[in-house]
Amino acid sequence: MSSLQWYYSHKIIILTSLLVVSLPAVIAGACTCNDESEHRSKSEALKYKLSAIGAVLVSGGIGVSIPLLGRKIEALRPENDIFFIIKAFAAGVILATGFIHILPEAFDTLTSPCLSHNPWGKFPFAGFVAMVASIGTLMVDTIATSFYKKMHFNNIKQVNVDEEASDEHAGHVHIHTHATHGHAHGAAIPDNESGVLDLVRQRIISQVLELGIVVHSVVIGISLGASDSPDTVKTLLAALSCHQFFEGMGLGGCISQAKFKSLTTTVMTLFFSFTTPVGIAIGIGISNVYEENSPTALVVEGILNSASSGILIYMALVDLLAADFMNPRMQSNVRLQLGANISLLLGAGCMSFLAKWA
Repeated sequence: MSSLQWYYSHKIIILTSLLVVSLPAVIAGACTCNDESEHRSKSEALKYKLSAIGAVLVSGGIGVSIPLLGRKIEALRPENDIFFIIKAFAAGVILATGFIHILPEAFDTLTSPCLSHNPWGKFPFAGFVAMVASIGTLMVDTIATSFYKKMHFNNIKQVNVDEEASDEHAGHVHIHTHATHGHAHGAAIPDNESGVLDLVRQRIISQVLELGIVVHSVVIGISLGASDSPDTVKTLLAALSCHQFFEGMGLGGCISQAKFKSLTTTVMTLFFSFTTPVGIAIGIGISNVYEENSPTALVVEGILNSASSGILIYMALVDLLAADFMNPRMQSNVRLQLGANISLLLGAGCMSFLAKWA
């Protein structure tokens, strides 16, 4: 289990580090489509940007921490019905983020008049990249789960072989004892294996989900930080604060179910909380050379947003909603089904409304 979290944690950190280092360099370029009518004031916008760093950091931290309080607050533990309700709301938020907020923005970016018609106007690159990202997420999900499942079974087989060899050397009396123990193990192992595999699955889900959220958070943070329009920054400040809060709840629910050790949980929580503020800080630092309508900036932002939307849509539908809504516990409880469906619609509706202002 430690090798799994080590692998995915480092994978996320490496990918995000590359993104943070390379993005400012490739998005600088000559602007050809600026809107000169928009009010711009660097000094006034900077005040709102600094406020945004604090507001987004606090709201994201609170959002991701609420589900994690289940370790101390019994009502918020994963085995309780209220957790299904909260997770359905958060999944609705993530689903609407992908469909309503990020994907349309990616389509607008990659079909901008600032880009040449050939090839950007002749092919729906945003939808294509989102589709490829979803398929890629499925492949990572399947391969990682299969790999750790085989590794777990191989460990069990090795333990059983060692036990049998030990009993054979112990004599007839111990052989009889082993037979009894073997019978007992046969009844207990399936439950244990099922629990371990479910834990592996939850850890993979939480790591991949955080990757998708982090990519988008860096991009939108840089966009806010690089803007010199006070009106734009004020609008994004309010929208992003709510956005990070709800998105954090979805991620926090997955981290809670994954049952990571305290150190890993803390690292993942801080990593999510600081990603957008770091993106804003980078945007402030490169605001003198960043041109949001330059062809290079549009292509990079559009492709990253498309990939992020594909990851989030897959995770919300397959790993969050399908897994919970097909759970025997929910299938046998009509009240829980009704509550989860209402919560899902509320979450999707809230984020769809916020997307209008983001």
